[in-house]
Formats: sequence, C-alpha cells, structure tokens
Amino acid sequence: MDFALTQEQEMLVTSVRAFVEEELYPHEERVEKTDQIPPDLRAQIKKRAIEMGFYAPNMPAEIGGAGLDAVTLALLERELGRANLGLQSVVHRPSNILQACAGEQREKYLLPTISGEKIDCFGLTEPEAGSDVRSMRTTAKADGDDFVLNGRKHFISHADIADFAVVFAATGEDETPRGKKKRITCFLVDRGTPGFEILEGYHSVSHRGYHNCILEFDECRVCKSQILGELDRGFDVAGDWLGPERLRLATTSVGRAQRAMELALDYAATRKQFGQTIGKFQGIGFKLADMQTRIEVAELLTLRTAWKQDQGIARDEDFAMAKVFASEMVGFVTDEALQIFGGMGLMTELPLERMWRDSRVERIYDGTSEIQRHIISRALLRPIETR
Repeated sequence: MDFALTQEQEMLVTSVRAFVEEELYPHEERVEKTDQIPPDLRAQIKKRAIEMGFYAPNMPAEIGGAGLDAVTLALLERELGRANLGLQSVVHRPSNILQACAGEQREKYLLPTISGEKIDCFGLTEPEAGSDVRSMRTTAKADGDDFVLNGRKHFISHADIADFAVVFAATGEDETPRGKKKRITCFLVDRGTPGFEILEGYHSVSHRGYHNCILEFDECRVCKSQILGELDRGFDVAGDWLGPERLRLATTSVGRAQRAMELALDYAATRKQFGQTIGKFQGIGFKLADMQTRIEVAELLTLRTAWKQDQGIARDEDFAMAKVFASEMVGFVTDEALQIFGGMGLMTELPLERMWRDSRVERIYDGTSEIQRHIISRALLRPIETR
C-alpha cells in the first residue's frame, strides 16, 4: 500500500482545507454560543459546497455525486473534521444506504438528496435499543397495501432539518435456538406524514449546532412502496451505512486531533516560562511526542481501512478498529492539548474547550468503544472456536 497522495488528492486536500478555514471557521463561535445555524448561513455554505464539488462526495458520479474512492473520501472527511460538526455537516454526505433505492424511490429520495434538494436522517436508535438494536420496540404491522408504524426513536441526528427519515422497525420475529429474533425492515418516511412527528431532542454538551431529535410514530401509515430494500431484510441495507459511517467518524477524529495538535504545538513553541519556551520542558515535549505519534497511527489506520474498502476486502472489524482507535485518540489529544494551555485551555476564548467536549461523544455514538472491541475480539476468536 502506497499512501503517497496523487496530484488530484493533494489539490482536493488544499481546496477543502481552504473551504473549512474560509467558510466554516469564521462562524464557529456564533454557532457555539447560539446552538443554531441560521437558515441563510446554511444556504450560503451549502451553495458554496455544491459549487466546489464537495457535496454528496460519497455518492457515485453516475447518479450525481462526486464519485470519490474511499481513500480520497477519507482525506476530504479528515479536512472537514477540523470544523464544528454542525457546520461541516451542511456539506451533506447522504446515507450510503439510499443507494438501495429502486424504481420511483430513486427520483423521490436518492437523486434529490444528492443534488441538495432534500436531506435524509437515519432512524435506528431507541431509548431501549442502543447497542442492542435488535431489541427495538418500534413496530411496523402490515395492513393491506400499507404498514402501520408505532414507536419512538431518539438521538436522531439533524432530523430537525431532514425532509425524510430512513426508519427501522420490527416486522415480525423468528424462533431461533437462542430465543426469539426480530425481523427488521427499513422504511422511507416523509416529514409531514400523518402520525409521524419530529420532536426536539436532548441538549448535549458536544457538537453544538448539530442537533439530535426524537421521532414519534403513532399509527403512522406508509405504503409498501416505501420499503427500502427487502421486507424483513433491513439489516442487509444497514450494513452499507454502518461501516462507512464508522470510518467517517474515525477520519473526522483525525482532522480534529490535527487541529488541536497545531494549536498546542504553536503555543508550546512560543509560550515562555522559567526563561525558555515550555516545549523544551520534557513534561510538555513528551506530551507533544505522544500526541503526534497517536495521530500518525490513527491516520494510517483510517487510510488502510479506506484502502481495504476500495479493494472490497474491508471487514466489520476493520471499521471497528479504525473507529475505536481514532475516537479514543482524539479524546487523548484534545485533553493533552488543553493541559498544555493550562487554565486558558478551558476558556471559551479558545476553540480547545469545545473541541475537547466535542471529542467525548465520539467514543459513544455509531457504536460505543465497548461494542467496537466486541466486534474485534469476536472476529479474532471465531476462527479458533470453529476449528
């Protein structure tokens, strides 16, 4: 594997970095204080992103996306990851799962989401079904040509601005040697559908301007044509989303860590105490060494996972290793950067305290660190246990 960037990739990295610094950084403090991205600012960023070809970069070129390979997409995500999540998410990356759209679904959901006319959200997590998604209580019962949905989803990112939701619901259950196992189906549910309500979610200390919401379904009726993929096979299409989403989180973690590292390095090279710059003291210099080493390892791991995805050989445990290492790395790096700044690191005049807060949630969503380790250890043990 050769991770030397091509000329095109170098140009992309330079362009996205400039976009982030010019179009996103100037608005971070405002978003942090208000927890809102005004509609006019959202439209401005979106328009600029589309003009520069950064919008829907994860979608194939033949259907209107940027058509980036996984490695190049990882480089783009890394640069976007340097900014506030709410702002960077205006540069929308539609759920990969939407490529399963068929027939009229393509014109109604897939293509408008790629062009920026519509925004999707992903409705999987429930109050009683986090890591154990098969325990979901949202149900969809067949009734003629329709299904009737009842239940609640929570922690649903940016549902407040979404035009439709990709919703998972139990459509039956099977008896297995380990007990009953729910069959899951995926539905496309339009905002405004009777019985479907999007409610304000919880107030998080992380990622201000990027809201989580609650989805309520009360006798919500959707046509069978709204099924995404096949009946009772919802997890088949979910797999197309989960791995790449974990890799996206890993690459954006690298970007945020690099930004924190740059701030800490500059401060350590200019701040003087006891007659010399603080970076010359081992207590600070060794922190910088450890921070940079972990960033380098995380970057290589994410690029290797993206390369394997391009080769069609990426496994669940590859995405899990990238996610768990990078998400824990950014927590370490932002914490050490804050320590290097001392008391000023906790002040809102600097971006470090919010980067530190933002980094904490990365070890939880899209699968906790414990779930990632379970996936990895299971893959290691399975070949031995089946001998």
